[in-house]
Amino acid sequence: PSIRRAVVWLEAKQNADGGWGESCRSYADQATAGVGESTPSQTAWALLALLSAGVTDSISVVRGVNYLLKQQRPDGSWEERFHTGTGFPRVFYLRYHWYCQYFPLWALAMYRSLKTRGQTRADELRAVARETRWLRSALEARDAGKA
Repeated sequence: PSIRRAVVWLEAKQNADGGWGESCRSYADQATAGVGESTPSQTAWALLALLSAGVTDSISVVRGVNYLLKQQRPDGSWEERFHTGTGFPRVFYLRYHWYCQYFPLWALAMYRSLKTRGQTRADELRAVARETRWLRSALEARDAGKA
């Protein structure tokens, strides 16, 4: 239930351009949580959360991936105009210059990996559960035949 609520919240906070963003004002004003101009790093964070929750085929994920691809510069990098890191909330904020590079790359790599393998982590876990049930029933049948 908690993961599903988080997915619903993230999808509701997606911007019209397909990205996600939030300003540092959210530390002082909860009403601004999840509200702000889209940034590559924050879009990547949202995508990483959705993908980790097993959400790989939703329109939100596709729109987020497309946002990152559209924002990518010809040299393969991304630019970010806003501070997205916190030093001490409400005291000072940091600009991590590499956040807008490695988080989008990580999110796109994770998306590609999940899509090209043809299955999500949830699918993998379901397959393992099926195999475990099959193995258990086969062992029980074998053991029952020995009795």
